[in-house]
Order: sequence, then C-alpha cells, then structure tokens
Amino acid sequence: MAVCEAVLTCDYRIVEVGFDIPFPGAEDQPWHRDFQAPPATLEGRRLNSLAFNLTAVDTRPEHGPFEIAPGTQWDAIEGAVDGMFPDQSLWGRYQERAVQKLPKRGDMSARSALTIHRGTANRSDEPRPVLVVGVDAPDAGNAGHHDLQVTRTYHDALPARVRDHLTCRVVDALEMIEQNHVIEGLL
Repeated sequence: MAVCEAVLTCDYRIVEVGFDIPFPGAEDQPWHRDFQAPPATLEGRRLNSLAFNLTAVDTRPEHGPFEIAPGTQWDAIEGAVDGMFPDQSLWGRYQERAVQKLPKRGDMSARSALTIHRGTANRSDEPRPVLVVGVDAPDAGNAGHHDLQVTRTYHDALPARVRDHLTCRVVDALEMIEQNHVIEGLL
C-alpha cells in the first residue's frame, strides 16, 4: 500500500505553509492540539492530517524547544476549550510523557497536529523559526484555519502535480493577513 493511501490518500491537500517563530522571551505555551480532533480520529482511529516541521536553526534547550506528548492524538479531551486546550488538571499526564525536540537546521519531522504539544519558553537571545506545512486528507477540512495565498505568477509557475494539491487563494499581489490560528487568539 502506498503511503498516500495509508494516511492522507493520494488526494491530499496542502492547507498551511507558515512560520512558527518563538521569539526571545516567549513563554511556555499551554498544552494543546492544533485543532479539535475529528470523528475520523477519535472514533475511526484514523489520522486525516499531518504537520511537517522544517527547522531553520540548530535548536538548543534555551531556544524553548517543542515538546510533544506521544500517543495523545487519540485522547478524547472532553471539556477542553474549543476541543484543543485540555484542563490544567490533565497537564501532569502530558508532562510525564513529554519529549523535547532538539532538531538541527534542515531537519524535518512529521507529526499529527492532534498530538498534545507545546512550545516552551525561549530563554535565548535569538528566535527559533520553524516552517510548518499542514497537509490534509480530503475529509479533514482544516483549510479554514489558514489563509494560504500565492501570487498568480507563482501559482502558474508551479508544476501541475503541486498545484493540484494546493488549497490557497490566488491573488495578484500578496495581502497582509491576520492568521486565525494563533495560540494567543485561541485560548
């Protein structure tokens, strides 16, 4: 079985391309998942989206590395704010499972955005930029969390095999956006 058939199907959609940049002074994020877990995951035990993180710096502990609680993508977190932010009474479970990621520049990881995770406090004097590419199966519906846009010139220059999988607004000139999907605005 091909990978695209096993996880996202061959009709996958690229719905997010953006940087997550914890700047110096950034505090610990609350434990969270990036969106509410869909029935496909909680009932069907199937992941229908993936997030790919591409690291732009050699991450050191003082950068405030990404922490993830493996296996929690299957957790039903009843009562969680917006289905994403578990109550603080559950945080001990995530802390016990927490794995800090210290990738090097150019490293890439694939994860479920449903796995409970957080960015930790950046105590360094430099940012920790990470390019995040969100990819959905056709039934995931996460494009609404993002406002991916490309210029018409860029879009037309893309190979069809890329263009056919891209969910975005095609514009004459890039427009300033206020991303809907930010921690500060969600909690």
